[in-house]
Amino acid sequence: MRVLLCDDHPVYRDGLRALFDELGVEVVAEAASGEEAVMLVAACEPDIVVMDLSMPGMGGVEATRRIVAEHPLVRVLALTMVDEPATMLAALRAGASGYLLKGAGHAEIQAALDAVESGGMTIAPEVAQGLRAGLRPPEPFPQLTPRERDVLGLMSRGRTNEHIADVLVLSVKTVRNVVSGIFPKLGVTTRAQAVAAARDAGVDGAEASAP
Repeated sequence: MRVLLCDDHPVYRDGLRALFDELGVEVVAEAASGEEAVMLVAACEPDIVVMDLSMPGMGGVEATRRIVAEHPLVRVLALTMVDEPATMLAALRAGASGYLLKGAGHAEIQAALDAVESGGMTIAPEVAQGLRAGLRPPEPFPQLTPRERDVLGLMSRGRTNEHIADVLVLSVKTVRNVVSGIFPKLGVTTRAQAVAAARDAGVDGAEASAP
């Protein structure tokens, strides 16, 4: 495995070089900027570029884009302090095959290099978790209480107040009161309108569990 290191901090590059020596990874060149990395890839033909993203001048994302466009067989592993999902997406769109944080342990870095070299992809778990949270659709009708959401879900399945009362172990009067409280929160005046709003919002109407 032939690796080019790109990071504007010499001390950090020294640490990575020492680690790669232990792992049996050949460091063919070091770059202190995106511009230098682009130039050295053509001269050194590495298998992988380990790329910092935050550097003066040409940033790591743009350098990644140029390297992948000009050398499709070269893989780029972003190794950065930035844990924002938006930055990760920008790097991946630019062509990076992996995204690790600089706090990663030796075993995690080695696993990432192996995955990238074999054509796979690796993403720091911390960043992936943030990305999943950002992609998760918002809860419909956040203004409703959990009990009101349960009742609305059963209403959307066409259940009567009596059936809802049985399922939720409530009195029919309590269910009627909950239904009445739902209407103004949804901006509707009838049960049919409430059901239509629930279905439009993607409320699945799964059977609620009794408390």
